[in-house]
Amino acid sequence: MLKWLKRLLWLVLLLSSIGIAAVAAFYFHLEKGLPDVSTLKDTTWETPLRVYSADGELMSEFGNVKRIPLQLEQIPQQMQQAFLAIEDSRFYEHPGIDLIGIARAGVVWAISGQMRQGASTITQQVARNFFLSREKTLSRKVKEVFLAWRIERELTKGEILALYLNKIPLGYRSYGVGAAAQVYYGKTVDQLTLGEIAVIAGLPKAPSMLNPIRSPQRALARRNLVLSRMLQLGMINQDEYQQAVKEPIVTRYHGTNVGLDAPYLAEMVRKFMLDTYGEESYSKGYQVYTTISSAQQQAAHSAVFKGLLDYDIRHGYRGAEKHLWTKGAAWNIEQISNYLSDLPSYEPFEPAIVTAVNSKDVTVIIKGGLDATISWNGLKWARPFISDERQGVTPRKAADILQTGDLIWVWQDENSDQLRLAQIPDANAAFVALNPKNGAIQALVGGFSFEISKFNRVDQARRQIGSNIKPFIYSSALANGFTLSSIINDAPITQWDGGTSGWSPKNSPPQYDGPISLREALARSKNVVTVRLLRSVGIDNVLNHLRLFGFPESSLQRNESISLGTAEFTPLELVTGYAAFANGGFKVTPYFIDRIEDASGRVVYEALPQIACAGCGKLAETGLDSVNAYNDELGDWHSQCPIDPVTSAKQAPRIITGANAFLITEALHSAIYGGADRGLGGWTGTGWRAAKELKRTDLAGKTGTTNEAKDAWFSGFTPNVVATAWVGFDDHRRALGRSIAGNEYGASAAQPIWIDYMKVALRGTPDRAFAQPDDVVTVKVNNYSGLAMSGSSPGSREEFFEKGSEPTAVSQQESVLFDDGDASGPSQTQTPESPTPAGGDTGTDDIF
Repeated sequence: MLKWLKRLLWLVLLLSSIGIAAVAAFYFHLEKGLPDVSTLKDTTWETPLRVYSADGELMSEFGNVKRIPLQLEQIPQQMQQAFLAIEDSRFYEHPGIDLIGIARAGVVWAISGQMRQGASTITQQVARNFFLSREKTLSRKVKEVFLAWRIERELTKGEILALYLNKIPLGYRSYGVGAAAQVYYGKTVDQLTLGEIAVIAGLPKAPSMLNPIRSPQRALARRNLVLSRMLQLGMINQDEYQQAVKEPIVTRYHGTNVGLDAPYLAEMVRKFMLDTYGEESYSKGYQVYTTISSAQQQAAHSAVFKGLLDYDIRHGYRGAEKHLWTKGAAWNIEQISNYLSDLPSYEPFEPAIVTAVNSKDVTVIIKGGLDATISWNGLKWARPFISDERQGVTPRKAADILQTGDLIWVWQDENSDQLRLAQIPDANAAFVALNPKNGAIQALVGGFSFEISKFNRVDQARRQIGSNIKPFIYSSALANGFTLSSIINDAPITQWDGGTSGWSPKNSPPQYDGPISLREALARSKNVVTVRLLRSVGIDNVLNHLRLFGFPESSLQRNESISLGTAEFTPLELVTGYAAFANGGFKVTPYFIDRIEDASGRVVYEALPQIACAGCGKLAETGLDSVNAYNDELGDWHSQCPIDPVTSAKQAPRIITGANAFLITEALHSAIYGGADRGLGGWTGTGWRAAKELKRTDLAGKTGTTNEAKDAWFSGFTPNVVATAWVGFDDHRRALGRSIAGNEYGASAAQPIWIDYMKVALRGTPDRAFAQPDDVVTVKVNNYSGLAMSGSSPGSREEFFEKGSEPTAVSQQESVLFDDGDASGPSQTQTPESPTPAGGDTGTDDIF
């Protein structure tokens, strides 16, 4: 008997040796083909492209994979334990392969005939997820075992667990526990309850079948199994278990936790990244920091929303989106809720269905099941829309507006906390603001809703700009011998084409004041004066001047109507042109990306904008090559020159003289504050609303309205910010029309958007006068002749001139007759027949 036992023992040893030798041989055979597990120490996570504001607010996220990489110490202990309890309870005891677990799974399989317990350790899952396919072959399984051994030799248990918890797929394109917490609960991992942790820990086995959104009952059963295992292993106590199993499964899909609404700008970033880095930009974890200010962007978004809503209210209610049932066949609550759940929301608008109409209010059910009431204050605006030019009578009761079964839009007014009837605007808008010193975009809104239309009207829509062209025409006149005190005749023009028709540009309103200074003509947006200036300067000279501002050649038609704004520019092109007046005469290049970081935080791209700097040119004259050198030799220079070291490549090119920019700014200042501000009498400029609302002294700007009011504009600036607002229809056939408040113009439709934005952008910023260049002088001139004055006179004022252009002749008389012809040039010897300027217009200006 003993003899047979010895033989059996030798046989077992022999077979074991053969098995070990076979395994070793197989290992050495596969070894060269196995990947290097040491690369796991420097894992680069596949993470989405994220776009941030300048102050760190998340604006958007792009990419198919959702992942929020976390360090192990950032993951709560209970979450680690939950995964260990259900996936690999002996993780900290085994060397990567759990032989006990394999044996236990084998016993279960032998008894039941089914593989009810998995034998893969967390380390094996790491090996599989990082290096292997999911095919079920013996070769893959053996490789998985060998890799797990290797991983255990190279990495600590903590490093392995962190890799697993960041890599594991958990459904809805979320990878890792950080992303799963956001997707299912809208939380960070440290905010999850024990029950929520257990739900996420139960997902790896079958994310599509066990996720709580799609299969709440299966998720509940799996969660309770996780909690039961944690209780058995002593990871939680009985009280914690009882509290967690009582938690209801409450979850929904949460998208990216965007903190700032700037989808049009984010899309510009996405296109830039795709063009620059290709498809990998979506998965390499790039973090793009834009030039956008979160406060200013929110202000711009709110201003555009309010501006379009106010326009819509002025023009009446176009009616319910749809009528859903006939009288006597009302839907029940379940039918209403199911119907609304399938409809989109366009923040802040939500779809709702009218369920009852009373005398002065209506009852509605809003998407999400909320039962609410719209009071008369939220309804009474809804006069019927007839056309862009006409509205119906004011409603007297709720039934004049709505009936039960109507599908409508509602929104919550934050100012009054009241629910209001709404409609998706037919008109649209665009807004963009720049730092005029370097071109950095501070705020950008490309339309009412990115979800409805991804067309970015800021940089894709070319529209006629109306009277917004005039400052550039007047700048050309100043460059060709005119001054702010030059007198031009404001009288009707008719140009016959040799046939029976003629071009007859008109002022809007059709008021003609005879001889008028250039300052007043621009401030009051006198159309016929602008045409006379174009003729005097010469259209070729004007076009060449416009090219200096970078306007597209295709929009610069050689036609006199260009003087009244028939040229088509995008809002971004236009605001860049206005920046040259705000910054003292330099052409800046708009940009929206400040820097790009890779997944490790290394800066891979940094903007190097050219800066508008009048003082830096003076520094070069000293022969010193840096600001610091100038400081050492001549005192502080930083306030005048932000570039160090000063090189031509860092300076924005000068396109007009500092004097020219300052003088146009002065005329645009009068467009805001009127004639009284500069001793010119009591007339008002077209932009007077800005002075009234903002109550500042450092504003300059210009309204613009195209023929038939198809486009409304306002562009304006302070020394620190320049912005353009546009309102119009995407359908070029439609005009902004007329409401009970009057005709729609740049001053009434676009300027309020600019004003509301500036209320936030300039908050806490003291008034700052535009710096007067050294080559600008002041001379006392006669208000009516533009000639120099000796002594004091009620009809005189101080006027600015570029040095060398100031009048030398002294005014001796106050009466020179004008004909109704064109301006003959920059003469300053003419004086008006009437010594009293007419009153100002009402803030409107039109193209013809």
